[in-house]
Amino acid sequence: MNTQTRSNASLEGVASVGRALTLLSAFRKGDDAVTLAELTARTGLVKTTIMRLAITMEAHGYLVRLPDGSYRLGAELFRLGSVYQQSFRMEAHVMPALERLVAQTGESASFYVRSGEHRLCLYRVDSPHRLRLHVRQGDMLPMDNSAIAQVLRIFGTTPLPQEAATTPVPLYTGGERDPHVAGVATPVFGPGDNFAGALCLTGPVTRLTWDAAETASPMLLQVAAELTRSLGGVLPAV
Repeated sequence: MNTQTRSNASLEGVASVGRALTLLSAFRKGDDAVTLAELTARTGLVKTTIMRLAITMEAHGYLVRLPDGSYRLGAELFRLGSVYQQSFRMEAHVMPALERLVAQTGESASFYVRSGEHRLCLYRVDSPHRLRLHVRQGDMLPMDNSAIAQVLRIFGTTPLPQEAATTPVPLYTGGERDPHVAGVATPVFGPGDNFAGALCLTGPVTRLTWDAAETASPMLLQVAAELTRSLGGVLPAV
């Protein structure tokens, strides 16, 4: 085999590893043990393939086969999850997303979380324009009727209310907290479908108009979806 062939093969990945990861990803929140038939239905893999993969994954602690033939996740995944949590830095994921939004739209980009009856600006990248909303990381603002607060209120509720299914995102408001300020916001989710926070653009109402927000919305939604994936989340089925 020549060098070029080996290089191409390495770029294609390993099919068996892909199938093993597909098997792990078939387990869902709330699962205790999953039958072989259900794993087959969820993955599209044949039963014999699942059984062969499971033997190796059991040996390495990733799966446990129960006496009734069903499977549950093994303790090695818990260990890796703990390592991931200790090493995870949300800032490393959020800040590049905010910088990208500012570069694409010219408006300030922020990431908010809820803190009681306030919304906390956790991360922020300012617009290059001199005329902009002066909010800093760590600032606490009221849970008013702004687009940001609405996203935090609606999507931060567990379980998701029916309102989430009928709320078009991103949300846009102008002049809710300050008559001179407009904002457009959309939810971001973390591991599973857990709500992580609100990703938003803010600017003066004279510049971030409804039409300008409509133009920026596809980019905001794309970045929010990518950030959700990088945080280990999935968009919830509402």
